[in-house]
Amino acid sequence: MRIPVSWLREHVELPADLSPEDLDRALVGLGIEVESVVDLRSTVTGSLVVGEVLEIEELTGFKKPIRFCRVDVGAANGTGEPQEIVCGATNFAPGDRVVVILPGGVLPGGFAIGARKTYGRNSNGMICSVRELGIGDDHEGILVLPEDVPAKPGDDARPVVGLDDVVVEVEITPDRGYEMSVRGLARELSHAFEVPFHDPALAPATGATAEPTYPVRVVDTVGCDRFAARVVRGIDPLAESPQWMRQRLTVAGIRSISLAVDITNYLMLELGQPMHAFDLDALRGELVVRRAVPGERLTTLDGVDRALDPEDMVICDAGLPAPTAGAGSATGGGSASTAGADGVPISLAAVMGGETSEVVASTTNVLFEAAHWDPVVVGRTARRHRLFSEAAKRWERGVDPALPLVALERAVALLTTYGGGTVGAEVLDIDHVTPPTRIVIDADLPARRAGVPYEPGRTVALLERIGCAVAVGDARTAASPTQVGGRHASGPDTLVVTPPSWRPDLTDPADLVEEVVRLDGYDRVPSVLPVAPAGRGLTEDQRRRRSVSRALAENGYVEVLSPPFVSPDLFDRLGLPAEDPRRNAVRLTNPLSDTEPLMRTTLLGSLLGTLRRNIGRGHRDVALYEIGLVFEPRPRTGPPPAMGVEHRPSDEEFRAADAVLPHQPWRVAVMLAGEVEPAGWWGEGRPAGWADAVEAGRIVLAAAGIPDDRTVVRQTQRAPWHPGRCAEFLVDDVSIGYAGELHPAALAALELPPRTSALELDLDALPSAPVAPAPRIPGYPPALIDVALVVDAEVPADEVRRALAEGAGDLLESIRLFDVYASAQVGEGRKSLAYKLVFRAPDRTLTGDEAVAARDAAVAEAARRFGAVLRGA
Repeated sequence: MRIPVSWLREHVELPADLSPEDLDRALVGLGIEVESVVDLRSTVTGSLVVGEVLEIEELTGFKKPIRFCRVDVGAANGTGEPQEIVCGATNFAPGDRVVVILPGGVLPGGFAIGARKTYGRNSNGMICSVRELGIGDDHEGILVLPEDVPAKPGDDARPVVGLDDVVVEVEITPDRGYEMSVRGLARELSHAFEVPFHDPALAPATGATAEPTYPVRVVDTVGCDRFAARVVRGIDPLAESPQWMRQRLTVAGIRSISLAVDITNYLMLELGQPMHAFDLDALRGELVVRRAVPGERLTTLDGVDRALDPEDMVICDAGLPAPTAGAGSATGGGSASTAGADGVPISLAAVMGGETSEVVASTTNVLFEAAHWDPVVVGRTARRHRLFSEAAKRWERGVDPALPLVALERAVALLTTYGGGTVGAEVLDIDHVTPPTRIVIDADLPARRAGVPYEPGRTVALLERIGCAVAVGDARTAASPTQVGGRHASGPDTLVVTPPSWRPDLTDPADLVEEVVRLDGYDRVPSVLPVAPAGRGLTEDQRRRRSVSRALAENGYVEVLSPPFVSPDLFDRLGLPAEDPRRNAVRLTNPLSDTEPLMRTTLLGSLLGTLRRNIGRGHRDVALYEIGLVFEPRPRTGPPPAMGVEHRPSDEEFRAADAVLPHQPWRVAVMLAGEVEPAGWWGEGRPAGWADAVEAGRIVLAAAGIPDDRTVVRQTQRAPWHPGRCAEFLVDDVSIGYAGELHPAALAALELPPRTSALELDLDALPSAPVAPAPRIPGYPPALIDVALVVDAEVPADEVRRALAEGAGDLLESIRLFDVYASAQVGEGRKSLAYKLVFRAPDRTLTGDEAVAARDAAVAEAARRFGAVLRGA
């Protein structure tokens, strides 16, 4: 909203030396978002003068109209001779007065004006439009000054067009609709500068009369709780709006239309009360204010034929003939079954009027309407029809219900002053407005909330300054207080506050606290950082999860954070059996997406979706991991208990609510596809496989502090893994997860490449483990020995590894399987397992005999358990 400061000064006694910087600072201090504060005197430099057009020569032979003008600019050009200017606009004629900028001047935006030859003629300056002057958006033609403007050629044009003013543009938040007016901003500035404010809404206004000015029936008093109207007859249809009014509307970005319509827009800006002007002669019967019914239509003033919704509020003319079925909306819309007694819609109430009752050039009798509409209804209507008119913007933020009669009084006075006519003696005022809700708070509540020692008298003074009626006393003596705030809200220090009619946003004690803090100054609120309570750092589980995440990242995996929502068909695509408990998922009542209403019971679904997205975008070699929660519903828990907001829930209610929540264990999952070792000039690559997923599990367990001797990896079957390439991880004989290659059917259903492998482990199922000490760099060289053992084909390689480790003793530092071989050379039903053993002593260099002895002990243990023999022996 753009408002000139000169308009604000009519209602608030601002300091005479108020600078744009001080004004900006004051508005920001009040919590108002300032878009700009522009001193218009500085936007145009050089000679900007009033000129009178003497002659116009139409130049031909060009693609667009070009006119060569001789303009009288008085003595402003230093010679007194007419100024020669080439202009492309056609909306002015000889004798008109225009605004001329002479060579050397600069228009807004840094547009410098000079003398030049164009279209074969010399042009010395420019005749300006509203947009070029920076005072509006109209660029359809030149700004032609009205005849009543007291200015002669050569006079400074700045005061004439309003360029001697300061314009402030603000963005009003949804909760402060009263600020979308000169009245509201002036009131706020009176608080900032502590200067007198003259409320235009306190002007005397004629009350309702026994005889209504026009028959009106309000059917829905919820959507419209006040409807007022007055009539002016016999106005001059050719009367124009005064220059000062058109100038202020232009600065605000509103186009001047006609005197009656301009008055309604002007009062909307000044008072904050949107109004509508009807052509009285176009009305045929009683006006009915009601909700629309299905099938009704209305052609609004913007020429759009709109289908009305049953929630829309409309003003109807009961005297218009009902349109026949399929007859369109020539009379404003409606249907044959709903018109008649309830009328045909002629206005989309509080948003935009209809074409049938529009004030036109021949209108001589006007009906002014000023009503009060429900903000929620108006906001929904504006969004439904995508029709965000200036009126709708104010209604959805809240308008003062006490304004209608004052606005009507001012409207009829302006219309008769500048357009003649006679004001009807009758005044209509249908009033169903509910009184403001009283709020009861402790007087010291603002001080407790803000940490500023507001005295009770200061609190009362600030609340009264914004228009509240404040009574000090015992809340128990007040008549039915509806909002209570504070520790006790009862006693001699209790305030009973009645908000003013223009502040519908004040509904509870927190709103009043905010107003006290805002008016006293946000800068007085101390900036005190809270003292962090003493703690012991990260928990053991948090440290473990971070260690696991760091270890996977160091081994080339990329962490992803997936949304925990999955679709119901995911379990079918994964091939989970019908009795699988992972199919029992928590369903959200209000999901973000209707296609994904379930909470995940496995991390694989989320990771598979991320993998598919990456592959679809050209990333063929992908290694991902995620550490997150899964959600396992508790059986037979029933609905959660209902907990209100009037008090803190009890411990029993908390326990009952916790019992309904699903079990949420932490899990880690890994997903691999493509090549784990890329191919190149150095040789062939290696595709990722089930063994890489198993190795990722070993990395996780090592990072979690679980030693190898407590871990068992064995072959098993579990969906969605391949039945022959699935490994189960056990720690202390407890299953904690699975790894391997995913089932081909699941990969085909998910449109993923073959051989995609995955791992999923339950981190919460891991036993406690001591924090791993910092690694010590060994000071003695290792002894490296490889052994190849031949065992039966069904013997698990991990069991052989465990036997070698136990037999080798304390000198064994690490053991790794590096080759599996099966052929006729090793025997039918047999296989060769090759392991790399690393021996090292912490206090000496091992001798060859010591290393060989440890190796022999390891081989002996494998031979004892599985009948293993050294290959080639």
